[in-house]
Amino acid sequence: MDDGGTRDGTTGSIPVHPGRARTADDVASDRGFLGSIDPLVIRADDGRVVWEMDSLAFLAGEGSESVNDSLWRQSALTAKHGLYEVTEGIYQVRGFDLSNVTFVEGERGVIVIDPLISAETAAAALDLYRQHRGDRPVTAIVYTHAHVDHFGGVLGVAEPDSAIPVVAPEHFLDNAVSENVYAGTAMFRRGYYYDGHPLARSASGRVGIGLGPGASTGTIGLLVPTIEITQTGQEEVLDGVRIVFQLTPGTECPSEMNLYFPDHRALCMAENATHTLHNLLTLRGAQVRDPRMWSRYIGEAIELFGHRSDVEFASHHWPTWGTREIIDFLGEQRDLYAYLHDQTVRLMNQGLTGIEIAEDFELPPSLATLWHTRGYYGSVNHNVKAIYQRYLGWYDGNPAHLWQHPPTAAASRYVEVMGGVAATLEHARRYLEAGDLRFAVELASHAVFADPGDGAARELLATGLERLGLGAENATWRNVFLTGANELRYGVGRNDISAGGLLSALTVTQLFDTLAIRVVGPRAWNESFAINWVITDTRDLYRLELSHGALVHYPMQKPRAADLNVRISRTRLAQAVASGSFSGVDMTGDTGVLSRLFALLDAPDPSFAVVTP
Repeated sequence: MDDGGTRDGTTGSIPVHPGRARTADDVASDRGFLGSIDPLVIRADDGRVVWEMDSLAFLAGEGSESVNDSLWRQSALTAKHGLYEVTEGIYQVRGFDLSNVTFVEGERGVIVIDPLISAETAAAALDLYRQHRGDRPVTAIVYTHAHVDHFGGVLGVAEPDSAIPVVAPEHFLDNAVSENVYAGTAMFRRGYYYDGHPLARSASGRVGIGLGPGASTGTIGLLVPTIEITQTGQEEVLDGVRIVFQLTPGTECPSEMNLYFPDHRALCMAENATHTLHNLLTLRGAQVRDPRMWSRYIGEAIELFGHRSDVEFASHHWPTWGTREIIDFLGEQRDLYAYLHDQTVRLMNQGLTGIEIAEDFELPPSLATLWHTRGYYGSVNHNVKAIYQRYLGWYDGNPAHLWQHPPTAAASRYVEVMGGVAATLEHARRYLEAGDLRFAVELASHAVFADPGDGAARELLATGLERLGLGAENATWRNVFLTGANELRYGVGRNDISAGGLLSALTVTQLFDTLAIRVVGPRAWNESFAINWVITDTRDLYRLELSHGALVHYPMQKPRAADLNVRISRTRLAQAVASGSFSGVDMTGDTGVLSRLFALLDAPDPSFAVVTP
């Protein structure tokens, strides 16, 4: 049997839609439509296209043999774009980026919730809103959580020196920096795979990402929050609009919150309840999320706000209207994460490993047959493995798996045992023809890692990955498989996504962290120096020391002897960290220390190999 199909971790049967017959989700996703841009093409200042939607027009058709029917339906829904009225005074622009931006009208202007990834797309969304609702000024900004598609476009709706309030959950900045700066290079490279970035939008390529149509590639920035939400029930009045907040840490993001608008009877669930099974561990990488608490926070939202809501909306997908419908929808989402957690832990305690639990895991039919619990973005398979990882880590307890060879060394040994690359490929071809695509690509991958220059090995692996991708219901699995095939055939393409625009918002400690994680340890073993820093705009003192190959730093109470003393503002420090130049900075002592420091740093590789050694 060909295991391309729905063997991407989805479980249970669901009716295959007959062509594009309209469903309740079609009706809901069209409700309140006011207009869009035609054609929807958004460019950067240099003329580069950072977002367009015409290439997804084919999704208005009835389907394709190259796309799983259920995924086609979801992709067609997320390809809709424009300005929509959610309820009186609340509007969303959808389809201008991976996420939705929400506009809540206040007494003097408009509150912007989650301003997309890029300044260019956020500015275009605001312009569309103003075309239909008037030239209202932006009077406040709310970030529901610390993922870049919910704050990165902020400079498209506000100036860098704006004095308007910026609201976010506690620990927002720490978590935004952790994902997008510290681990940013690796996450963006892996995100290049799960977004299907190099693939053309077509029935044989990208059809979306399940959560939305894809990610824009414009200018990323950040305004530091000025109001921090620290407890559930905290109420703030922004531009005359009352908002009650519910903190939901450790759910879809380590820092996240839901919003309730009592005067609108409207509930914003951020990214905690959308029209898909979400990720407990994204394929791009992240901290493992807590499905137990995720379920409980959804349950808490039902108790706090469900019976007082006429509409529920989120920062992805389309709203749900009607109190009974909202409670049912949220209850099903709540039970989805609870079931995944409880059954995985039960089986884990019977001695099964994460891979074993995931292989045959089934959702209850009452959940498996719902559209909004399908694995378009997350999947049952990799979510179960994430739960296992959260509790027990990467090691499955089998001593034979404790100290395995890394991929290239293991591959060369497997290929040797099988009689060489040609023999390995013959076995892989046999499994491919029998429809066992998973084992075929495992064998072919060993051949590629043993001899990356072997064209037959690369093509066989690409063929197997392509077949897995074209059958997948999960959009991110599809993109990962097809991107791997694409890179095997054509090499690594350009990645336009960067979080460099976030440096100006980092704290002094975070700026020093960005240097510490780039020190080449062995190169620094025999180096030793200390630098005192006076941050002139705050008069704070910091000490940075290179010791035993580690660059450590900490606040000081008072200066002490150092090789170099530097007086610098935080803004100038951010510029110097980015450029490596301290020209014009007030310094005393051995200025050569800075050259020695930067000589010890390496540059992250945004195009590192993934599917090859």
